[in-house]
Amino acid sequence: QVQLVESGGGLVQAGGSLRLSCAASGRTFSSYVMGWFRQAPGKEREFLATIRWSTGSTYYGDSVKGRFTISRDNAKNTVYLQMNSLKPEDTAVYYCAATRGFVLRTSRNEYDYWGQGTQVTVSS
Repeated sequence: QVQLVESGGGLVQAGGSLRLSCAASGRTFSSYVMGWFRQAPGKEREFLATIRWSTGSTYYGDSVKGRFTISRDNAKNTVYLQMNSLKPEDTAVYYCAATRGFVLRTSRNEYDYWGQGTQVTVSS
């Protein structure tokens, strides 16, 4: 019974920064990979970043490379998404996801557990 709860969303001006948190409970996550996705109205859920919990290795989607950073805190069972240089097109609901394994996953269908999402709105 993995539970994921996102927080940290809100309204931010273009060029600003925001850090999202994903609090994970119900498991130890040494054998999991975690991911961040986002979905804007009328659009597909988009892959942003993934991290292997055990090693901290990461992989990013093209749209956020150089701007977003995924990380995890082992002691807190929390995954973060640091978002810098935000643009209005980053406006979306952001989701945290998890799945058992060690291979970094980029497709939403490969993840078994999802949080409820947190809204990020970037104004001009």
